[in-house]
Amino acid sequence: MSAVPVAERLAAAVAAVSAEPVPSLRACLELARAHEAAGDAAVAVRWAFAATDAGEDLAGWTTAQRIVQRCRAALPAPARRARVAVLGSYTTAQLTALLPLAGLRAGAELEVRETGYGQYRTEVLDPSSALHAFAPEVVVLAVHEGEVALPERTDDPAAAVEAELARWTGLWRQLQERFGARVVQHTIAIPPEVALGHLAARTPGSRYAMLELLNVRLGEAAAAAGVGVVDCERLAGLAGKRAWFDARYLHLAKQAVGLGCVPLLARHTAAVVTGGLGLARKCLVLDLDGTLWGGVLGEVGPHGVAVGGGPVGEAYSAFQRYVLQLKDKGVVLAVCTKNDPADVQEVFEQNTDMLVRLDDLAVVEAGWADKPAALRRIAAGLGIGLDSLVFVDDNPAEREAVRQLTPEVDVVPLPPDPAGYVRALAEYPWFETAALTDDDAARTAQYRARAETAALQAEAGSLEGFLASLDMRATFGDLGPANVARVAQLIGKTNQFNLTTRRRGQAEVEALAADEAWTAQVVRLRDRFADHGVVGVLLARSDGDALDVDTWLLSCRVIGRTLEEEMLRELVARATALGCARITGTYVPSAKNSQVADLYARLGFTRTSGDEDGTTRWELRLPADLPAPGAIARERVADVRGTSAHGMGKVGGRAVDVVQEGVR
Repeated sequence: MSAVPVAERLAAAVAAVSAEPVPSLRACLELARAHEAAGDAAVAVRWAFAATDAGEDLAGWTTAQRIVQRCRAALPAPARRARVAVLGSYTTAQLTALLPLAGLRAGAELEVRETGYGQYRTEVLDPSSALHAFAPEVVVLAVHEGEVALPERTDDPAAAVEAELARWTGLWRQLQERFGARVVQHTIAIPPEVALGHLAARTPGSRYAMLELLNVRLGEAAAAAGVGVVDCERLAGLAGKRAWFDARYLHLAKQAVGLGCVPLLARHTAAVVTGGLGLARKCLVLDLDGTLWGGVLGEVGPHGVAVGGGPVGEAYSAFQRYVLQLKDKGVVLAVCTKNDPADVQEVFEQNTDMLVRLDDLAVVEAGWADKPAALRRIAAGLGIGLDSLVFVDDNPAEREAVRQLTPEVDVVPLPPDPAGYVRALAEYPWFETAALTDDDAARTAQYRARAETAALQAEAGSLEGFLASLDMRATFGDLGPANVARVAQLIGKTNQFNLTTRRRGQAEVEALAADEAWTAQVVRLRDRFADHGVVGVLLARSDGDALDVDTWLLSCRVIGRTLEEEMLRELVARATALGCARITGTYVPSAKNSQVADLYARLGFTRTSGDEDGTTRWELRLPADLPAPGAIARERVADVRGTSAHGMGKVGGRAVDVVQEGVR
């Protein structure tokens, strides 16, 4: 192809995308093809991914997948890799074909394998099966209504539902015990063809009512077992059940999900899988004028912006309510706006119709600099990567500037009518996390405290003086029912301060907790700005005369505060109580944990060996010379003698009671 046609094709594709307020799947694909033809593979991949965000057309997704495969060398190294088995009660070939594409969209390389049609129970039970040879790290149970063993009617619906629930939870346990895998369960999409009609909803013993109850019970059981859930009943309602349940595909190919809905299912399954791998986006960055409120602040003033009162204002209020719901699930909120900072502050403080307040925002970047630069400052101030940000702006030109200059940032396009803003953001799936913990609701406040801490540090005369001014207090506790979900969450997503980046799901963490050969530190930190919640985890296993560190991590919010020195002090105390002669540990390099490559050396360990891939092993002989106590006051360590339901309060089967208070 000559240079002129390629240039013309690219110009036409750019014009087509620019003409659409919300780029269509077709326009995104054409732009991806044009960039590929022009030799810009990296941009081609970005637009191929944008095509998968824009729609659920199966042929379009297949085209996007081919473009990504051809341009694969232009992709950055995936942040995660995982072996994913899809265990289906129906034909899942199309789903398994699209999962790798959806996984790459989130930054994960998923090696996907499907079991034979309806053979999943056999493959789980047979130790010589291909499933066992594959050794999956994640197992997706893709099941449909026809696989559910519930009668059409019964006089004892509760017993029937509990029996069916036990069948699935038993399978979860087998998968967790045999593979140590994280399980993701598809809930049951309920067909709309109901012979009882509307009577089914008021007949508890009907199959329809029992299926609804089964989905509720599956969700409750999954939360307790650390199992991920894809809500197929909700997705079927979103897509339309006439499209989801297409009898032609079921009768011809045992395909229980209409082919036009498979991309939607693949996207949301990948979101739950990658969320469990720690790849959920962390921060929602909002424009203000035309996005969080109607009107231009500089023209209408703080009390003239449209929010509440009237159809237009109500649309913005609905959007603010949804944004606050995201905050409650742990999404950090920030603002990036071209406005005078004083005017912005006045709106949030004085306009009583505003639902989002300044206290809901971790960072406010108000000024006249370009938005890509402002986004870089937001990421730096919060101590997170650009690939943790999601940008929402009603202005197509601003969105395109962010796409081009900060391509790591996800951009959610808004439709022209603000009534569509909630749906546009609700259909963005990459905020999925493995669990909802008490710490999640406080996350924006914790990150705001981090930004305030950064400002304080810039003014401090010395590092020691800065740390002392924070008035930090660390509480060391054991792993138990109250924090196991948060610990699994941290293990799944912490990258920077993580010595081995071993990923363990909640079920695996609980299994370690039940093993008396293991000990754990669960560390909370608070300072004069905020209670940061659980920010540190250290898991170690007794091995002869050594206590071997398996997992050591700190949340990025508290890196640089010398908390690792206090964790070492606690580790030495526990190892000494066990009668250990040494502490051993391993550093396994990853794309993001280079800052802790020298941690063991800094803490006085001796290197004992190393591999070509950069993995190193370390040892600390006991008794050891420890760093002098720093600026962190330590709260009393919980009395661990038999108090932990998970057994992690005991070290090597013996009780340890370590108390160090008021250390400075």
